[in-house]
Amino acid sequence: GEVFYDLAKQKESKISEGHMMPNHFHMYISIPPKYLVPQEVGFIKGKNALSVAKKFAGRRRNFVDQGFWARGYYVSTSGKDEKAVREYIRNQEKEDRRIDQLNMFK
Repeated sequence: GEVFYDLAKQKESKISEGHMMPNHFHMYISIPPKYLVPQEVGFIKGKNALSVAKKFAGRRRNFVDQGFWARGYYVSTSGKDEKAVREYIRNQEKEDRRIDQLNMFK
């Protein structure tokens, strides 16, 4: 998780809320207007994949064009709903588990 914070800081951004899931992550990030969201997300995802490769794959593989992260992402502005967005991030894992349990009975 610290890698995400360090990468955001390099682009003058700040992650003020975040939660790692087994196969994805949620973060509340403030990005200065001089940076485009796709550039910032691409930078964080790309550099993070390189960091993981160095740490866990012993630099044998750098995940370039390997699809380490999914191509997509979801972005929204928070504005007056900041509290709701932060609450969503904090509780997403519990909600995912609840939905998974409900889907077992379908």
